[in-house]
Amino acid sequence: MSSEVFWSALALVLVIEGLLPFLSPGRWRRGFSQLLQLRDGQLRFFGLCSIALGLLLLWLVG
Repeated sequence: MSSEVFWSALALVLVIEGLLPFLSPGRWRRGFSQLLQLRDGQLRFFGLCSIALGLLLLWLVG
């Protein structure tokens, strides 16, 4: 993997992450406050699901 692909992927993640706070800051704030209410185990589970989904998508694309 070239460094250009890495930086492009990172830039795309930042664009996607910034869309919701830009388009709907109130909804983003409410969602974020709900995340703060979750226990550590619940956050870890969602993080694990996110990693697994990302790896699956990488495997399907590659």
